[in-house]
Amino acid sequence: MKIIILGAGEVGGNLAQNLSLESSDITVVDTDSSRLQALQDRVDIRTVTGLASHPDVMRQAGAEDADLLIAVTNSDEVNMVACQVAYTVFNTPTKIARIRSSAYFRDGGIFRNDDMPVDVIVNPEKIVTQDIARLIDNPGALQVMDFADGQVQLVGIKAYYGGPLVDQELRYLRQHMPMVDTRVAAIFRKNRPIIPQGNTVIEVDDEVFFIAASQDIKMVMSEMRRAEKPNRRIVIAGGGHIGEQLAQTAENRYGVRIIEHNRDRCYDLSETLDKTIVLHGDASDRQLLLEENIEETDVFCAVTNDDEANIM
Repeated sequence: MKIIILGAGEVGGNLAQNLSLESSDITVVDTDSSRLQALQDRVDIRTVTGLASHPDVMRQAGAEDADLLIAVTNSDEVNMVACQVAYTVFNTPTKIARIRSSAYFRDGGIFRNDDMPVDVIVNPEKIVTQDIARLIDNPGALQVMDFADGQVQLVGIKAYYGGPLVDQELRYLRQHMPMVDTRVAAIFRKNRPIIPQGNTVIEVDDEVFFIAASQDIKMVMSEMRRAEKPNRRIVIAGGGHIGEQLAQTAENRYGVRIIEHNRDRCYDLSETLDKTIVLHGDASDRQLLLEENIEETDVFCAVTNDDEANIM
C-alpha cells in the first residue's frame, strides 16, 4: 500500500514508524527539512519538503498513485485543503484528516463528500473529551468505552469491600440481577489477566471489566463496589480546545467552572459557553482554588497544554 503522511510532528512521525513496519510504501511531507531528516534517519521512508496542501508538492510525494492520504499537520485548514486536492486532482481513494477545532463541527454538512471530501475525521480533543465525560458520568470507573453508538458500554472498575459480588463466584451475578444482561469480559489481579469463568471468585482490588447496556452500568458497578455519590461540581483547569469542549458537554448536567490564564481566551469562552463560570487566573494558585471552594468540588480536570502544570 502506498501511503502519504502530511505532517512530520509527533503523530505523523509515530504513524510513519508504525506503518513502515507493515512493509508499506511511506512518504512523509513537511515544511521542516530538519524534522524530516531526523525522521528519515530512524525510519525507512521517503520525504518531501514543502507545503502539504500544494498540488505540486503532493505530486512530488506520489499522490497520483497513492492509496491513502493521512493529513496530520498542525493546521486544520491545510489538512482540509490537502484532502480536497487529493480528491479533486489526484482521485486518492481514502483520505484521513485530523481536525482539531470544534468550530468546524458545528455545521454537520461541512464534511459531506461533495463539499469537503474527507473519508475519516480524527478529532483528538473530541476523543479525550468523550473519555473524560464518560468517567465523570460513571463515578468510580477506571475506564469506559462505548459500543453500538453508546447503547452498550465496556467498563473497568476496581472491586472494593462492601460490593455484594466481592468474594463471590461470578455465576451469582445473574442471581443478583436476573433482569440485567451483562458479561464479565476480563479480570486483572495484581497486574495479571484472568479469563473469567463461572466459578471465578471476585477478590478485593481486582480490576473487573464488564459489558452491559448503558442504562444498566451503574447497577452492575454497585455489585462490585460501594455506591459512589453522583458528581455535581466540576472544575476544569485550562480553556483550550479540550477544556472548552468538556465544558460544553458537561454544563447542562453539572455545575462547571473553568480556569484559564489568558484573559482574551477567557472572553472567548464566556461568549461560547452558556452556563459555565469562566475564571481568569492560574489553576495552581492555591488562594484562587480556596476562594472557589475547591474542597467542595467533585471532579477536577487538568487539561492545560502543559503536562507539568496539569500534574501540579
